[in-house]
Amino acid sequence: MLSLALSKGRILDDTLPLLAAAGIEPVEDPRSSRKLMFDTTRGDVRLIVIRAADVPTFVEHGAADAGVAGKDVLVEHGGDALYEPLDLGIAACRLSLAGKPGCMNVGRRRLRVATKYIEATRRYFTDRGQQVELIKLYGSMELAPLVGLADVIVDLVDTGNTLRANGLEELDHIADVTSRLVVNKASMKVKHAPLSALIADIERSVNADG
Repeated sequence: MLSLALSKGRILDDTLPLLAAAGIEPVEDPRSSRKLMFDTTRGDVRLIVIRAADVPTFVEHGAADAGVAGKDVLVEHGGDALYEPLDLGIAACRLSLAGKPGCMNVGRRRLRVATKYIEATRRYFTDRGQQVELIKLYGSMELAPLVGLADVIVDLVDTGNTLRANGLEELDHIADVTSRLVVNKASMKVKHAPLSALIADIERSVNADG
C-alpha cells in the first residue's frame, strides 16, 4: 500500500484530475467528506488529505510515502529529507514583495517585513545584502502595512486583486511557485518498484495535460 498526502484546497482540486488520468480516483469525494484518509480505485494507493504545511512533515517521517505540496511550503520546510521528482505545474502563483507606494524609504532603520515565508524572505534579502526585521504572520498579510505593523509583506500572489483592493502594489517578483510531487527517501528504497510506477503514471498525466 502506498500513501499519498495531498493538500486541502486549490492543490487538491488541481491534483485530483491528474491522479484520475493516472487511474487513481478516491472512492469518496475528499472535498465534501470529513474523512482524512481515502481508498482509491487503484487498490495499492490511498490518499491522506491534510493541511498544506503538514505534507512535507508527513512525507519526511514516513507517515506518507509521497505527497503534493507547493514549492513555497517545501522551501520553508527544508527539502533535504525529501526527493522532489516532479514539478506538477499546478496551483501556479508567485511569491512577491508588496507594499504601499514609497514604502521602501524607511531611512536608517531596518525595513520591517511581515510574512509567513520566513526562510524564503530571509534568503531574498540576504542575497541583496540587506538586513531586515522579519515579522511572522499566518494570515491577513495585506493588513500589516495598513496598520503599521510592517513596511512591506512577502506573500503569494495570484491575480493581485487583493493587493490592489488594499492599496498595495507588487514591488518585486521573488519566485514562481507551483506544486511538486515529493517522495520519502526510505520509501523510495523499500517500495522502489511501486513508487517508481506511481511517479511514472503521474508524470504521463502531467505531460498529457501540458
